Amino acid sequence: MARHGKIAALDIGSTKICCFIGDADEAGHVRVTGIGHQASAGIRSGWIVDMDAAEASILSAVHAAEQMASTTIQEVTVNLNGGRPLSKTATGELAIGGGAIRDGDVRRLLLEGRMQADLNDRILIHAIPTGFAIDGSNGIQDPRGMHGQTLSASMHLVTAEASAVQNIATCLTRCHLTVSDLVASPYAAGLASLVEDEKDLGSTVIDMGGGTTSLAVFYDAALIHTDCIRIGGGHVTMDIARGLSTAVSHAERLKTLFGNALPSATDEHEMIDAPQIGEADDDHPNRVPRSFLISIIAPRIEETLELVRDRIAASGIAHLAGQRIVLTGGASQLPGVRELASRILGKQVRLGKPLGIPGLAEATNGPAFATCAGLLSFAVDDRGEARATRPHRNESEQGGVFRRLGGWFRENF
Repeated sequence: MARHGKIAALDIGSTKICCFIGDADEAGHVRVTGIGHQASAGIRSGWIVDMDAAEASILSAVHAAEQMASTTIQEVTVNLNGGRPLSKTATGELAIGGGAIRDGDVRRLLLEGRMQADLNDRILIHAIPTGFAIDGSNGIQDPRGMHGQTLSASMHLVTAEASAVQNIATCLTRCHLTVSDLVASPYAAGLASLVEDEKDLGSTVIDMGGGTTSLAVFYDAALIHTDCIRIGGGHVTMDIARGLSTAVSHAERLKTLFGNALPSATDEHEMIDAPQIGEADDDHPNRVPRSFLISIIAPRIEETLELVRDRIAASGIAHLAGQRIVLTGGASQLPGVRELASRILGKQVRLGKPLGIPGLAEATNGPAFATCAGLLSFAVDDRGEARATRPHRNESEQGGVFRRLGGWFRENF
């Protein structure tokens, strides 16, 4: 059953914090009523490195969204950008004895699959059913009500380092927010930007953020693999700042105005000014050809895409990843990235943006906001994973310092 009522999503990124507040109807349709975004502080490569600065950025973004929506939020669905995610496939089997399969049978089977996750200093983020089989017959999406002797299931388990999750939890507690669910960033981006056929036939979402580049592989309508590389658009900006001896703010401006991931014949003849560090903007600027700027940008983008290609090849699921690449994240909007990705990855590439979410303004309906839109989609419908797999325990058994953060954290601590 889809959730309805007031919901909120919080995208904690390395370059920006974004908060969406929406109203969901009983059919699961969401309309965005509040939007707030703020430059990140205290976050590097998906990790919180300064709790006070991160708290201030989150509060600013949430407050702006609350003012626009004329409401106050208390719980949010949050993304996980770093945490070194690990994917694992699990299987389970349950004897039915010829009777009809009930909800409780499915829950017990999925709980058995969850127990196969390696939780040594790690936390289970996702336990996603990828398919069921009855008496060896595969391809069953929902076995409830069907009859058989044995029910088996395959699952995709995603775990992350406990310290990364605990830091997010602590920071949000300081912001007086409760976490309803935690979602891997590329999974959320895929939920927002992929059409159903792309999820079914096999596609890879590459979420190119400011501090990380993460990927999610979808097949047969389910997430089957996720990974994260600690390189993003912010690294390109730092390369420019070092290469041109200019301030980081000027480097970001040069990247935005003149950057490209592919060189062209006219680059050598176009000159650009790069103000030097410590000097006034108009005093003795460093005048360089645009080709020099692109010679700094292109190798870093190539390195990032080659690492993605190698991670997919090493995952063992490259044959299921399909011929479709969908790029999301702010760094994917750099001119030439789409063409370079198609060349390096050898697949069809398109830019992904939030689909089917009314209420988003044009400025917040691009690839940079796909993750936040996907968090709203997950908040409404978790695709059967969270509600189907959470065991019910007494409050006295749950304990731990994160008890007040709600069911998701009580499940993991």
